[in-house]
Amino acid sequence: MKQYKYKVNEAEYDVTIKSIVGNKAQVEVNGIPFEVDMQGSSLVEENLPTVAATDAAAPAAAPAAPAAEAAPAAPAAAGPGAGAPVKAPLPGVVTAIPVKVGQAVKKGDTVLVLEAMKMENNITAEADGTVTGVCVAPGDSVMEGTVLLTIG
Repeated sequence: MKQYKYKVNEAEYDVTIKSIVGNKAQVEVNGIPFEVDMQGSSLVEENLPTVAATDAAAPAAAPAAPAAEAAPAAPAAAGPGAGAPVKAPLPGVVTAIPVKVGQAVKKGDTVLVLEAMKMENNITAEADGTVTGVCVAPGDSVMEGTVLLTIG
């Protein structure tokens, strides 16, 4: 078992790799267990680095974990834009993004739907503005505090 700490877009992740058998890894991200199907990797438990990584640009296990729960492949997210970030208020899975980059929104408009604990939660714009960036895609698993999109 190996433990790592990562910081991605100001969100902190504690990743524990419990085991790797073939191309399947049992990992825990911030206490949430995932079975990760590793693609194109010949990683084995004995070859994992022993030094914990901090402030990594991309965590080794965290991005793969959402893919284990994701439905069919979703288009890649556009990324953050200038403006105020809209962050996930709780961990969950993005089910819908009814807005697009460049679209004007009003305070209270639903900009994203997040499923958590088998309930759909409408994430709303906190102010009037224009969507300047979308950082996630439908099917993505997100942690609390993850930047979902930006409104400028």
